[in-house]
Amino acid sequence: MIDERAVEIWNYELEELFLRTGHRFKRVEPRRRMRDYIRGLLGPVGRKNGWQLAEYAGHRTPDRLQRLLNGARWDADELRDDLQHYVAERLGEPDGILILDDTGFLKKGTTSAGVQRQYSGTAGRTENCQIGVFAAYATTRGRALVDRELYLPKSWTDDRDRCQAAHIPDERTFATKPDLAKTMVLRAIASPLPIAWVTADSAYGQEHRLRRMMVLRAIASPLPIAWVTADSAYGQEHRLRRMLEETGLGYVLAVPKSQQVPHFGRIDHLFSQAPGEAWERHSCGDGAKGPRIYHWAALQITSIEDFDGEMPTHQRWALARRSISKPEEIAHYLAHAPLGTTIEHLVRVAGTRWAIEEAFQAAKNECGLDQYEVRRYTGWMRHITLAILAHAFLAVMAADAAAKGAAETVPASRPSPWQKSGGSWQLATHPSPLASPSTAHAR
Repeated sequence: MIDERAVEIWNYELEELFLRTGHRFKRVEPRRRMRDYIRGLLGPVGRKNGWQLAEYAGHRTPDRLQRLLNGARWDADELRDDLQHYVAERLGEPDGILILDDTGFLKKGTTSAGVQRQYSGTAGRTENCQIGVFAAYATTRGRALVDRELYLPKSWTDDRDRCQAAHIPDERTFATKPDLAKTMVLRAIASPLPIAWVTADSAYGQEHRLRRMMVLRAIASPLPIAWVTADSAYGQEHRLRRMLEETGLGYVLAVPKSQQVPHFGRIDHLFSQAPGEAWERHSCGDGAKGPRIYHWAALQITSIEDFDGEMPTHQRWALARRSISKPEEIAHYLAHAPLGTTIEHLVRVAGTRWAIEEAFQAAKNECGLDQYEVRRYTGWMRHITLAILAHAFLAVMAADAAAKGAAETVPASRPSPWQKSGGSWQLATHPSPLASPSTAHAR
């Protein structure tokens, strides 16, 4: 049975979204087509290509919707800005996390902008595809894709005639995926999104320009940015960690097992000698099968004084995450956090990256993110922007429904396992390079 009240709320919220974005379309016709397109992406359409979206909208042919993507005069970047305002207003929290990642779109032929045979993490192999670099925003209220860029390999940017045929702007020269991620971080910092963390995998973490830009903009930004997190290619860079510490920003950075910890040697050797009771069970967030629980060991290394050399303000940590079912699988992290930060907080941030994978899956399955039939650069940017706007609407509606359900239910209290542990593991002061972690003691 259809819940008429729920349908009424859905329609009202969607109309509100159309009202706040409609001014980006100066003429009535593209404004109406945008509404048709979004409603089709959200509707029960089997495959959300031009013909089926047109049929759902009551059009005889897909010409009007194709014109919206390829010929009408409107700016997808301006619509993206509205999207970020919308997400900030409805999902924003002071400790929001920005997550960077890319996804592949399998394509045939050689004329679609940016297409070539290249590795796609989505497919898990080298395929003829396009690669989109995305940013997702995650809080306890929900998560949504908030930005996008099309990766253009050198086989495209070195051939300006080919770029011109695909309507790729002249200013789009070659940029690595981390360069594109850097651009999105800059936009997010300038946006109303209240970001406190940034996370990405190693493809982005190895890009020092992204890391430096992110920190320098964070210092000047009025946004409450407090943390940076990333994969091991970020974390192994000593200058990055030092710079973050000097600016007072916290971080949780994955590092390779060969990472050297000052005075203690390799981080994997450090944790291989940890006493059994140093490993505690913590969840780094809920996954598809429930809480993602691992064994975590956390060692406080050194305190860091403030700029005047007075009272310590921050603490350096070394962390390790060990699989319960496969204890040989261990990931390592270095962290820098304000005094009083709990292990649970660090673990939660380290485990947030999965949210963008969920967002990709939802946007593809429910909003046609990967079901476009455009070849030009402009058409790709417009379709993807409309698809992530539709996804953001679903994320907001889900968050509202969850909040309503929580308000009607008395939540069960759950004691924190960290609080019950009675302290955290520390290393002895000024140990020798070969010191064993067994010299650590509980505070």
